Amino acid sequence: MIVADIKRKGGTMTSKHDNETTGTILIVGASRGLGHAMAAEFFKRGWHVIGTVRGPDRTSLHELADAHPDYVKIEQLDVTEPEQIAALRDRLEGPGIDILFVNAGTANDNQDETIAEVLTEEFIRVMVTNALSPMRVVEGMQDRVAPAGLIGVMSSGQGSISNNTNGGHEVYRGSKAALNQYMRSYAARHADDPRALVLMAPGWIRTGLGGPDAPFGMEETVPQIVTTLLAQQGKPGLQYLDREGRNVPW
Repeated sequence: MIVADIKRKGGTMTSKHDNETTGTILIVGASRGLGHAMAAEFFKRGWHVIGTVRGPDRTSLHELADAHPDYVKIEQLDVTEPEQIAALRDRLEGPGIDILFVNAGTANDNQDETIAEVLTEEFIRVMVTNALSPMRVVEGMQDRVAPAGLIGVMSSGQGSISNNTNGGHEVYRGSKAALNQYMRSYAARHADDPRALVLMAPGWIRTGLGGPDAPFGMEETVPQIVTTLLAQQGKPGLQYLDREGRNVPW
């Protein structure tokens, strides 16, 4: 069993970053971009990382796992396939994961099109990937997360209804707003759960999704994302936060 193997080889340690307590994180969608950068940053801080990739092709995560096999493990998962979520759950012993973070996401091909212009098939693809599938992962994997652990999902500041004063990116905005609503419903149904719940709005970052014109790079933003997530450990309830730990208006 993956979690058991990782725990036996490392156990709980103290990070070099301000005496952070470390453990095991499962990052869903860690093959590239922010997910891979987060995996590398958690590893650097002494964490054991289980990262998922969607297909059989070799990725940057494989290079990290090859270099550090005792700390980084790879699992294959397409979040849009419920049977694959169930299979991953069965492969993991639990509750042995300290943090579950769902990073997988996408955008429609034409970000300038309005909600009325998008093809139905494209709308369904974005909504299934960004809203439905992350919640299926959260629901399916919740029993694998430690009682005092953290469940996080990558949202976006564009999911904020209050902050939407300029419009644009309508399909993507709508998918993230839906994700936020579904996480609020999940939190309401688990009001007595001691685990921390986080919707992360990382900001506009230069990634494959964010594009080359974004004002911030991963090298400066991912450590902030990780620090903010770690700071929420032990704080029950749902928070919608930016990478610096500030509350984002719903």
